[in-house]
Amino acid sequence: MKTLSETAAFGGTQAVYSHQSAACDCEMTFAVYLPPQATSGKVPVLWYLSGLTCTHENAMTKAGAQAWAAEVGIALIFPDTSPRGDAVADHADYDLGQGAGFYVNATETPWAPHFRMWDYIVNELPDLVFETLPLDRTRQGITGHSMGGHGALTIAMTHPETYRSVSAISPIANPTKSDWGRKQLGAYLGTDEGKWQAHDASVLMAERGYPGPMLIDQGASDQFLDLLKPEALVAAAAARRQPIEFRMIQSYDHSYFYVASVMEDHIRFHAARLAEVG
Repeated sequence: MKTLSETAAFGGTQAVYSHQSAACDCEMTFAVYLPPQATSGKVPVLWYLSGLTCTHENAMTKAGAQAWAAEVGIALIFPDTSPRGDAVADHADYDLGQGAGFYVNATETPWAPHFRMWDYIVNELPDLVFETLPLDRTRQGITGHSMGGHGALTIAMTHPETYRSVSAISPIANPTKSDWGRKQLGAYLGTDEGKWQAHDASVLMAERGYPGPMLIDQGASDQFLDLLKPEALVAAAAARRQPIEFRMIQSYDHSYFYVASVMEDHIRFHAARLAEVG
C-alpha cells in the first residue's frame, strides 16, 4: 500500500493510497479519512461508494463528510468506481467502462479481466485496510450516491452480517428496469437477465430486505429521477414493511451540492448504529 498523500483535516488525517489489486488486476487508488479518535484506538468505518464518472476524489473533496466524521469518531473510506489504466477496457460512453464499474463482477468480454468491483469492495479492499489501519472490522456501515447508492444497497442487503448500517443518496434503485442499469448489466453480465437480479436494490428489497433501518434521500428536482426509479424501492420496502426513512427533498438535484447538504444526516445515522453494542 503506497501513500500518495496525507493531509491534516479536522484534527484527523485525510490520506490517499494506491495498491496493486488482485481482484481488478491493475493499480487502484482509494482515500481514507481517519478521525482524531483513531490515534487512541480502532474506530468504526463508513464506506462511501461514488457514482458514474467519479474517482476516489469526488466525495473526498466535495461531500463535506470529514467534519462530521471527526465529530462522531468514524473513519471514511472512498474507493474508486472502477479499474483504470491503459490495459483496462473502456468505452466512449461516460456510463460504461472506466468510471462506471457498477459494483459488479463482470463476466463478459472485454470487461471480465478487470471489472470485478464487487469482489474489490466486499473482500479485497477491506482485507487491506483492516490489516493496515486502526479500523474496527466489527463496526462497518456503507453508503453511496447514484451508482454508488446502488452499490451500497445491493452490497448491504447481500451481506447484512458485515454492514451494521446502510443508507443511500439518489441511488439507482431499479437498474434492471432502467437505462441506467440495463445497458451496464447487459454489457458486464451478459444477456441472461436472471443474473442481473442480484444487483437490483428493488428486487433484493422484495426478496430479503435488510435487518435494520435504512435512510434514503432523493432530490425532487433530480434531473435523472426517471432513471433512478426510487418509487420501485419504496414500493418494495412498503410491501415487506421494511423500516425505511425515505425523504424526497424539494428543490435538490443530483449534484454534490445536494450530497453535501444531507451528508451530516447520513453520518449521524451511521454513527448511531455503529455505536450500538453487539
